[in-house]
Amino acid sequence: MTSALGLRDRKKAATRAALSGAAVRLAKEFGLESVTSEAIAAEAGVSTRTFHNYFASKEEAVLHEIELEIQGWVEMLRNRPADEPILDSFEYIAHEVVSAPLGELEEMCAVPRLLEETPALMAKHVQDNVSRMFGEVIAERTGTNIDRDLYPNLIQVAVGGTMKTVLELAVSGNAGDRSPQQLVTEAFALVRNGFPQPATLMSHRS
Repeated sequence: MTSALGLRDRKKAATRAALSGAAVRLAKEFGLESVTSEAIAAEAGVSTRTFHNYFASKEEAVLHEIELEIQGWVEMLRNRPADEPILDSFEYIAHEVVSAPLGELEEMCAVPRLLEETPALMAKHVQDNVSRMFGEVIAERTGTNIDRDLYPNLIQVAVGGTMKTVLELAVSGNAGDRSPQQLVTEAFALVRNGFPQPATLMSHRS
């Protein structure tokens, strides 16, 4: 019985992932407003009824793809040594993320752009509290309270912005001869040092 239930759960998870992946692919190609649940179901090779058994809307299907990725990163953070400084843990994860091939990095950038370009999806994203997933782990690791303290909330925002910037620069072709790994190292050094003003700007003002 247990193995049968396990197989059923795996099949459900696979169907959910297939539908979510189809939703993201179509949204990137045609724009979310032009995508229908029927088209998503057809792309995934299932019926429209099956789609609605798993997701209430196309926005929810796209968000599931983000949740899966974020959950993976959260698990990586949970598995880091408990006494490791939190920024060291995040930098380790960032290096793991950017070690993916360029095509995968471009995919990582595409979904956040969907969030930014689609107000309805952004609203649902905020409600989904994805950022809280990281904030709670940070709070656990640092002995802080996510509902009361600034630290876990500010760290997750800072790290999230850092990763977004690194990924976008890495895939833009404007990073010069710096590899994605070098961008990560440089970015986290700036975060640790409190974003000191660039020396070039200082010299222009003197």
